[in-house]
Amino acid sequence: MSNASTRKRGIPNPLAWIGSATLGFFAEIGRLATFSAQVKAAAFSPRWYFGQIWKQFVQIGFYSLPVVGMSAIFIGAALALNIYQGSGRFGAEQFVPNIVVLGITRELGASITALMLAGRVSAGIAAEIGAMRVTEQIDALESLSASRYRYLYAPRFLAALIAVPMLVVVADIIGVMGGWLVSVFGLGFDSTVYLRNTLDFMTRNDVLTGIIKAFVFGGIIALMGCYQGDQSKAGATGVGRAATLSMVGAAVLVLAANYVMSTIFVEFGL
Repeated sequence: MSNASTRKRGIPNPLAWIGSATLGFFAEIGRLATFSAQVKAAAFSPRWYFGQIWKQFVQIGFYSLPVVGMSAIFIGAALALNIYQGSGRFGAEQFVPNIVVLGITRELGASITALMLAGRVSAGIAAEIGAMRVTEQIDALESLSASRYRYLYAPRFLAALIAVPMLVVVADIIGVMGGWLVSVFGLGFDSTVYLRNTLDFMTRNDVLTGIIKAFVFGGIIALMGCYQGDQSKAGATGVGRAATLSMVGAAVLVLAANYVMSTIFVEFGL
């Protein structure tokens, strides 16, 4: 069937659709890369709005503590239970504290925290920026010769870079204690032995890899929220769509970056 007859009958051309989707995908990557470069250039060069950075640090860090703490304690508890059940098949229950602390510090602490913040922080930033975009507040700001990248986006980016690693350290501690609570009061482990095995097995690299991941995840979360909010259109519907896209995009990028960094750490023996 020719292209002319296909168009005449209203049948979509799959090759044209694939080509259009591919071009749109790479165009979106280009826009995101350009936006990210502009935000980073504003974030790491003077001038800095320290009042805005502090305000965003409180919003991202302090107000996220309850949800991060609750998520971490339940993840640590569930991890301990599942490891105990699995290791019991081989008579290796004594390795529960070792595997719990390894899983929390290297993987789950940073990943779960970032995924929770993708929903709370990234979507919140996108909604806030999107509302400013559709009500023309950003246009008014730039009409006063104030850069939106320096005044709006850079403080959120810097605050996330600082706050997310701190939240991950808190999540690591609470997650390990969640595993300790279940193991001691539910599985019959001796508290002193459990804590000694945890501290003896944990290394500096285990904690460091989680913090490095958190640093990258914080940047992703802030950038996706700011980008989708900046691209917001069509009133309230556009703001809602921007919040959804920022949350989904941040979560997917966090998981992808986590895999890439885990591969690099394994290759270099970290």
